[in-house]
Amino acid sequence: MKRLLFIAFLIPSMLLAQHSIKGVFYPAEDFNFALLYKVNPTISDYISNAEIKEDGSFEFKLDSTATKGMYRLVYAVPQEDYNFDIMYNGNEDIELTFMSETGVEFKKSTVNKLLASYTNSMSMVTQSIGNYYGKASKDTLALKAIFKTQKETQESFEKAAKGTMAFDFIKANRPYIPSKVEDVKTYIKNLEKHYFDHVDFNNKTLQSSNFLEEKMLNYVFGMSANSEDELENYKKNIDVVYRHMKTAPKEVQRILLFDLWQQMSDLGFESISNYIAENYLMNVAVSLNDQDLLHALILYKNLSKGNIAPDFDVEVKEKGKLITKKLTQLNVAENYIVVFWSSGCSHCLEEIPQLRDFVNTLEKSKVKVVAVGLEDEPYSWKNLTYDFPNFIHVYGEGKWDNEIGDAYGVTSTPTYFILDKDKRILEKPSDFKSLVKYIQGEEE
Repeated sequence: MKRLLFIAFLIPSMLLAQHSIKGVFYPAEDFNFALLYKVNPTISDYISNAEIKEDGSFEFKLDSTATKGMYRLVYAVPQEDYNFDIMYNGNEDIELTFMSETGVEFKKSTVNKLLASYTNSMSMVTQSIGNYYGKASKDTLALKAIFKTQKETQESFEKAAKGTMAFDFIKANRPYIPSKVEDVKTYIKNLEKHYFDHVDFNNKTLQSSNFLEEKMLNYVFGMSANSEDELENYKKNIDVVYRHMKTAPKEVQRILLFDLWQQMSDLGFESISNYIAENYLMNVAVSLNDQDLLHALILYKNLSKGNIAPDFDVEVKEKGKLITKKLTQLNVAENYIVVFWSSGCSHCLEEIPQLRDFVNTLEKSKVKVVAVGLEDEPYSWKNLTYDFPNFIHVYGEGKWDNEIGDAYGVTSTPTYFILDKDKRILEKPSDFKSLVKYIQGEEE
């Protein structure tokens, strides 16, 4: 009976047996919270959250249901920008420190420390190679010695990591190592040629981390061709990346290609974003029946600079009468500003009068404002329109569920578009200051 009682007490304690992920953030005052996710190839499962205390410390308790795999610790918003990956092998505690300037350092965890050690060691060898070529040295024996060290370092870490999650990353990072001395141009050419030799886009551990995204972005932005055309070089690099990822599941392709699409969009390279969409991402969206993504890609393309802006009806006075015309039929100015605003938007009530005053300083034929009021009801909006008599006003019934706003992808107010006389999109200023800067630059 005593033995049975002992087992009965032991089973709950075994189920509650746990490991922990704990550490310290520096400087402590810069951080408030930490979120922990278990990352799978196409989805992240929320695990827990922890308060970052006044001394910067935090701790997550992992019970026996926490399975081995990749975890992601988020420490600020937006979450996709402020995070780092952690390998959890299911049988050890993890302890770390994190500083914004230097990143994460693992104090306790064999597998994470092993990968960090590998990264640091190979980085030093790579730096030695760069120094050698940078000095245009003729000491071939020294170069051979560096490559020998690189080869031995790679092999020793692969051997040490065998059977651990770290092995997947170390193997995938195996660099091109020449078997004989190469001049710098040949070496760089071969680095590019063999960049993805050991990267398996079907590896679930790699898919569950930031590794594939970082590898992809480093190639697209880091590999430069002889061509001076930066955008054409991006296209060439994107083609190479896709050839290596095309056997991966469509869901994984979607994640990676969308990240790349978003990066190009954020940098203002609309033609490259559209190249990714038209050649790869739209096909993936169709395969997955992802209508939301498909719609977003088409909308982005339609609103790209150089395209004719979406048309809509406007009312203008001609010979004392109000008549309805299409936006594309207007012929009263060199440029047009289409602004989406709302009578209930505080930023709008500040910026729209500034827009009026600014336009009034320009020649009459220079700019015409078409102001679309996104509203739930017309009364407040109508009263305000009298303050802006030189604008062409359009009532956007339904506010966020308005056909014109939807066609322009409007998600906040005020939103600006600058068009030329043919109603082609010239610029999409992020705010009023950017609008003024663009118009004044055009005048210069």
